[in-house]
Amino acid sequence: MTSTGEQPPQQQPRPGDTESMRPRPRDTMADYVGRGLLAGKSALITGGDSGIGRAVAVAFAKEGADIAIAYLSEHDDAEDTAQFVRDAGSKCVLLPGDLGSRAHCVEVVESAVHHLGGLDILVNNVATQAEVERPEDITDEQWLRTFEVNIHSYFRVTNAALPHLGDGSAIINTASVNGLRGNKKLIDYSATKGAVIAWTYAMAQTLVKRGIRVNCVAPGPVWTPLIPSTMSPDHVAKFGEHVPMGRAAHPDELAPSYVFFAAERMSSYYSGEVLAALGGETMPG
Repeated sequence: MTSTGEQPPQQQPRPGDTESMRPRPRDTMADYVGRGLLAGKSALITGGDSGIGRAVAVAFAKEGADIAIAYLSEHDDAEDTAQFVRDAGSKCVLLPGDLGSRAHCVEVVESAVHHLGGLDILVNNVATQAEVERPEDITDEQWLRTFEVNIHSYFRVTNAALPHLGDGSAIINTASVNGLRGNKKLIDYSATKGAVIAWTYAMAQTLVKRGIRVNCVAPGPVWTPLIPSTMSPDHVAKFGEHVPMGRAAHPDELAPSYVFFAAERMSSYYSGEVLAALGGETMPG
């Protein structure tokens, strides 16, 4: 797939929105044709309002799944995503609130199960990040907040979901290339994403006897609202240039990986895997 062109310098306030991005990311799976791979399934996607989460929600819907989306406060993006899901013929439940809160992590699972009638697939995808120039610039508040959202929510939502999951269920975690190699400006973010990868390995081992598969997608640069809302305009303009393909991915290019891990027909023998989509970059290991 060819690039749609370099993104110009831009910045927007947190948590960012899709409408203000230039160019608009491809995140609606417009050309994707489902095959019923997830027919009759119910999925909860955290951070599902935009970006990778939106593309995954629509792809799952096109495969026949009903969807619950947990997100912070990006109501316009969430409503748009819900409409894309409903247009695909699936139910969509919106669950706003702060997943950095222990109580809310439990609430979103209970709400998803109540509205969807059960739960088969969990996608832990929510994330936050903030660039720093020096390690000393990371405040204790920032460090704790990054961990609350990026890894503690994964643990808390998953623990709340486990009583509803069983043989044939799937958990898919979103990590990052920065969890594999670190990033000098995203130190706390890198630490959380490394934790997501190690946690995926451990959870896959402990849940295999229960028939629950646990896998991870670790993308390189992806053009989502997180980028212009957390990076400098100059960094945004160069975002993705360093990979061999010379560009950032669009969310539509990542979502099929989540479908693969969610669909037992496609990945019944996969658990404890980390799929790194890095635009042609290769890494040892």
